[in-house]
Amino acid sequence: MKSAILEHVNVTVSNPSKTAAMLCDLFGWHVRWQGDAIMGGRTIHVGTEDSYVAVYAPKGETSATDSSYGIRGGLNHIAVVVEDIAVTENLVKAAGFMPVNHGDYEPGLRFYFRDHDNIEFEVVSYP
Repeated sequence: MKSAILEHVNVTVSNPSKTAAMLCDLFGWHVRWQGDAIMGGRTIHVGTEDSYVAVYAPKGETSATDSSYGIRGGLNHIAVVVEDIAVTENLVKAAGFMPVNHGDYEPGLRFYFRDHDNIEFEVVSYP
């Protein structure tokens, strides 16, 4: 039996255009699709030809939380594999985000950062 492949994740953000632009700038992704979505909202699919992150905002205001690690069903972080972790870290810093929790573990390197909506991203590089 062939294993399944993760196609996308969908996350609620305050401003889909702002988040999509950030993801394109940091990870070299592109907008695959954008348009109207459930609850009168807007969604932008941003990623590669094989997978993407759907960034969604409903019509009206959204609320934020400090951390989803204590919420059942919470999205704890989104991990992205990059070719050059040092270049990506510099892009993250230039975008005004703080890289934290650097680690060198078998088989690669990693760090984390939180975006303007407090969504945690893990950036990973494998040799």
